[in-house]
Amino acid sequence: MATHNDLGKWGEELASQHLREKGYTILDRDWRLGHRDLDIIARTPDGTTVVFVEVKTRTSDVISRPQDAINARKIRSLGAAANAYIKEFQIWDEPRFDIISIIGDRAETALLEHVEDAFNPLLI
Repeated sequence: MATHNDLGKWGEELASQHLREKGYTILDRDWRLGHRDLDIIARTPDGTTVVFVEVKTRTSDVISRPQDAINARKIRSLGAAANAYIKEFQIWDEPRFDIISIIGDRAETALLEHVEDAFNPLLI
């Protein structure tokens, strides 16, 4: 596996751990629909919202912040994948789209930022 893929998997694991520590239930990870994917699908601690979490991991933010990689095209793709997931698993809970950005390559020093309700694919 390429180094950036290893970093991405590590970041998704760190993000999942963060969510579990905050009381979220992880429903699915790396769910795929053709070429589209959802990094993490989780349920909020109160059980009323299903959260589709896009995880972006970078070793540094010198060139750009990790969340800057989420453009309009990516948001539309995430919305389409989330719609398919909702239909396939008959989700009736409120959907929400979050971003977790991670800067670093070691858990001890990584900077993790969790942006709740980061975007709405219906508004793109």
